[in-house]
Amino acid sequence: MTPWEIRATEFANCNCAYGCPCQFNAPPTYGHCQAVVCNEVISGHHGDVKLDGLRFGGVFSWPGAIHEGNGKAQPFVDERATEEQRDAILRIMSGEDTDPMATVFAVFASTLSEVYDPIFAPIAFEVDVEARRGHFVVPGVAECHGEPIRNPVTGAEHRARIDLPNGFEYEIAEMGSGSSKTHGKIELTLANSYGQFARLHLNNHGVIKHRAL
Repeated sequence: MTPWEIRATEFANCNCAYGCPCQFNAPPTYGHCQAVVCNEVISGHHGDVKLDGLRFGGVFSWPGAIHEGNGKAQPFVDERATEEQRDAILRIMSGEDTDPMATVFAVFASTLSEVYDPIFAPIAFEVDVEARRGHFVVPGVAECHGEPIRNPVTGAEHRARIDLPNGFEYEIAEMGSGSSKTHGKIELTLANSYGQFARLHLNNHGVIKHRAL
């Protein structure tokens, strides 16, 4: 197993209601799951291959709950990545070089029945986790926008977080409202649904903890 570690900023948008029942081991809001996610590596490596500054993500669709399987995925990777970096990122995303079910990448990979060829493209990415604001664009693949949830009466920004001390993706995620449009093999239209802003710190053994339980 090649050791790897990444610190990354993540923005994800899925079709569930705010809060996303999946985070609480409950069925998805509408009985199926659709999602698009992008990460920007702050610092990281896969073996001796540095991954600093690179971006990657995917578009996903499952006909039922994620754990029921039969999902499809369209991975995308920063076109700036070298061949070595592309291979490293795809190995991480596919759950290779990772303890079984130790990371979100490994968990998702285990539920997929079809993974399309990765797309290498320029990825524009700008996310402020605390502000619950951000966007990313992968030309011809996905355009995603996130903003704070609004109080339906006053219009004021609402802040809520999910704390998962024993999670496989993050320790704390900020909740927001996401809207996305994807193209190609998996076409999604999401509007004002679950938006997740988080800082990830993962290695091949799982989430690296920074907080007491």
